[in-house]
Amino acid sequence: MARKNGRNTRGRIISAAWKLFYEQGYEETTVEDIVFESGTSKGSFYHYFDGKDALLGTLAYVFDEKYEELMRVMNPDMGAAEKLAYLNHELFAMIDSGISMDLVARLLSTQLLARGEKSLLDRNRLYFKLLRRIIAEGLASGELRQDRTAGEILRAYAMWERALLYDWCLSGGEYSLVACADKMTPAFLSAYRNPGAPSGRETS
Repeated sequence: MARKNGRNTRGRIISAAWKLFYEQGYEETTVEDIVFESGTSKGSFYHYFDGKDALLGTLAYVFDEKYEELMRVMNPDMGAAEKLAYLNHELFAMIDSGISMDLVARLLSTQLLARGEKSLLDRNRLYFKLLRRIIAEGLASGELRQDRTAGEILRAYAMWERALLYDWCLSGGEYSLVACADKMTPAFLSAYRNPGAPSGRETS
């Protein structure tokens, strides 16, 4: 029970922090604001985080919460490539509309400087587990090319998404992230599909 309560407290702090980062900006948000919004205490905050900067790494887990939502509504009849494109569109749409480019840039910069565990590369995240399952289904159905392993395709896809995020930040968010991804991701995924293989029911 104590472990579950701990997860709930940590989750409340993370949710409150990102709500405030979005509403009033990262620089303007204080630890005191986060503690108040989450209904926790400073002791609880510093039990889980060294400071406000440590919360930047939790953005990856905010993304995973989005994936949990998408898993419940994603059409199971879609093919593997369609599912990957759908997840990419929905996540990047969330970033475009609800997470500032500055915060994504901060996340990427902290990951570059971090020593030890890096949240964006944590294979225990739901992100990697979900993608591996979808890719394995695509390989089993024959939709995806058979001369690549699930691990190789997963690594390439994750790199592709990080590259899109990096370029968007490098460009100062001067273009729509989701519009760019919608144009380019299907072309990227086509390199991993077997020509003429079934891809599942087409969806609008």
